[in-house]
Amino acid sequence: MAKGSKNFYFPIFCAAWVPLAHLAPTPLEEQGEEEAREQGWEPGPIAVLAGGGGQGKTGVPNALLLSRFDVQTLDLSDQPVFRFDTNGDASYRMAVHPRGDGIICAFQKDCRWFEWNFSGEKVHNLALKSSEKKLTTLEGVGQQLALAFNAEGSTLATGGEDGHLRVFKWPSMEIILDQTDVHTAVKDLDFSSDAKSLVSLGYSGRCRVWDLTSPKVEVNLPREDGEVFCFCKFGQNADNTQVLYIAATHGDHGKIITWNTESWKRIGAKRLIRGSITAFNVSTDGKLLAIGTVAGDILVLTSSNMRVQKMIRKAHFGTVTAVVFSQDSRFLISASFDYTARVTPIEGKKKNGLSVRLIIFVILLAIMALHQHK
Repeated sequence: MAKGSKNFYFPIFCAAWVPLAHLAPTPLEEQGEEEAREQGWEPGPIAVLAGGGGQGKTGVPNALLLSRFDVQTLDLSDQPVFRFDTNGDASYRMAVHPRGDGIICAFQKDCRWFEWNFSGEKVHNLALKSSEKKLTTLEGVGQQLALAFNAEGSTLATGGEDGHLRVFKWPSMEIILDQTDVHTAVKDLDFSSDAKSLVSLGYSGRCRVWDLTSPKVEVNLPREDGEVFCFCKFGQNADNTQVLYIAATHGDHGKIITWNTESWKRIGAKRLIRGSITAFNVSTDGKLLAIGTVAGDILVLTSSNMRVQKMIRKAHFGTVTAVVFSQDSRFLISASFDYTARVTPIEGKKKNGLSVRLIIFVILLAIMALHQHK
């Protein structure tokens, strides 16, 4: 199996990263990690994976699990950090709270909340537990196909298989928006950086932008003939202005469309692959885009010019179901129906944000200056 790839023995429908920065370590742990870093060791990020064989006696387990990525060996841990069996129900979608409250998972009939739990004192001895907090407004609502928190974690949006869109204040679960028949079925949701707008996309390809301050539909985004919208994500340009990206199929090609969020006009489109885009993500800093394909390929793009920075053909043997950047954009996790998850390091990214090429350039300049001095 390729470096960074691991078989977890169940179909993986969704993936995310644990927001470790918001799960405060004890002073003793901080001291221990600082000593370890001085010796060249770095604690790796932890991925959250969910999925399974679903209901029925398939013999394929349903689970939520945590797996650590080792930044030295560039591999996911052989054994999960923690595994939570969800018995006869697979989690088809999930959203990790960005400030460390926990995870919401969508099952066939309702949504459930899971909280972080610690084995002992250390944050890296991480586990999950089913929360005593009941999401009563999401009980018996049927399968939710899209879940999203805003960046601050103060708002939650859910989109159902029945086309029902709900937006709540978090954690009070006070309703902000409750709209039926928004789409035939809701496929994807994303908040703008200021959480004033929400984009929703349906399986029919229809895409709407909602003004949550009203709340009402701000705009219905038009499609070209033969175009089908697949995923929607807000991002930002180099000048920090906000844009909206839509991954789409047009004929036998997959492409990314960029929209101005003031005029809601198209400002760019780039054909990237033959076939369908099955997963899409934007890095937190907005500089990178990632797509997964029906053929199991992964592409990482520079958002400013839509150039392919990295392409891994057959990264998975099955359809890619999720691609998610780590919080610092150093790593991309991808998952698939083929039971595998894979972490891809992003070249040119370091923990402190410095480019590897820049560091090498500075070293070379220093060597040249030393020789000239001699």
